[in-house]
Amino acid sequence: MNVFRILGDISHLLAIIILLVKIHKSKSCAGISGKSQILFALVFTTRYLDLFTTFISVYNTVMKVIFLICAYITVYMIYVKFRKTFDSENDSFRLEFLLVPVTGLSFLENHSFTPLEILWTFSIYLESVAILPQLFMISKTGEAETITTHYLFFLGLYRALYIANWVWRYYTENFYDQIAVVSGVVQTIFYCDFFYLYVTKVLKGKKLSLPMPV
Repeated sequence: MNVFRILGDISHLLAIIILLVKIHKSKSCAGISGKSQILFALVFTTRYLDLFTTFISVYNTVMKVIFLICAYITVYMIYVKFRKTFDSENDSFRLEFLLVPVTGLSFLENHSFTPLEILWTFSIYLESVAILPQLFMISKTGEAETITTHYLFFLGLYRALYIANWVWRYYTENFYDQIAVVSGVVQTIFYCDFFYLYVTKVLKGKKLSLPMPV
């Protein structure tokens, strides 16, 4: 395991913690896309089924369990505990536009045609587009709270660091996973406009708005 992988995991975990703290402290999930959080919970669920079949390391197992627990806590807070603050009107992205093609692609392009492998591939493809409902919601409302933009920044940073991790592994281990790399690049592209606006607006104390993502 290299430094880019570790930093990527830390950035990912920090993003989730920022989101949970935001919801807990404000007692509101305003501005947060519940649909994106459902997709992320689905990503972790389908990816980490190997918890029941394969042991890699204590670190790996602990991180998987933490991500799963945090994902479902987030969904619970949005749809149950603070459901009255949930902006369902603006969280209107149609998930079938993502789930149908991602499901089809996972059956067509995978490493091996087995249930666990197809589900793992599905999780990789789905993660690359899971943030779209959140970006779509921001574009509809016209702006995002600063704490929400911090969450998105660290989420995007996590993916950028994982690309660095794959480059490192290619040159040091001659390892290359085309599905993971291509999906990761696609996901990072979705964050490009956001990164620019984060640096030019949020870090200067201004509110953030995004163009229509789809």
